[in-house]
Amino acid sequence: MATEQFQQAIQLFDQANALDPNKEIFEEKEFPKELLYGQRMTEMLSSFEPEASEAVQLAARCQHICRWEIPRDSYEMNRTGYLLWRTELKKFHAQKAGEILSSVGYDQETIEKVSFLLQKKQLKRNEETQLVEDVICLVFLQFYYDPFIEKHSEEKIVDIVQKTWKKMSEKGHDAALQLSYSEKGLALVKKALGL
Repeated sequence: MATEQFQQAIQLFDQANALDPNKEIFEEKEFPKELLYGQRMTEMLSSFEPEASEAVQLAARCQHICRWEIPRDSYEMNRTGYLLWRTELKKFHAQKAGEILSSVGYDQETIEKVSFLLQKKQLKRNEETQLVEDVICLVFLQFYYDPFIEKHSEEKIVDIVQKTWKKMSEKGHDAALQLSYSEKGLALVKKALGL
């Protein structure tokens, strides 16, 4: 049973993400983009790993908290700029989440754990970091992959699928192969994986 503290934190994460000026249409309704993303992360986590710890549940919900405040184009539009942007975002998300968790009375240990997960520390070595990463990859494949295909070359899509696959665990791979893709999407997944 979720504690009142947990529910308050989720509510505040959602309130922060509801301010996203970027919108996404889903099932004929308009949503603030990062609010919808956070909700998708929670739903995917609860189906992929229903027994996830409270820290993982919190990290999943605030994975992209207030992401629009640091736009991609505020960094150079090259690989170095991209990596720098991603590093800054991780720190920013951890700081934002920490402020909210502190405001509803979470202890330092929980705040540090959520921060650790948001910064993807010890990926492949830490079970919970890996769990969050698997969920991120599954949410991408389920909701963002097909629209992404329309905008990029086949070569880039194959590369992205291979990179996504490398980040995932075996359990993540199994779940990813159970998702429903468009015909083109599935063909590119198979090509990327040599299936």
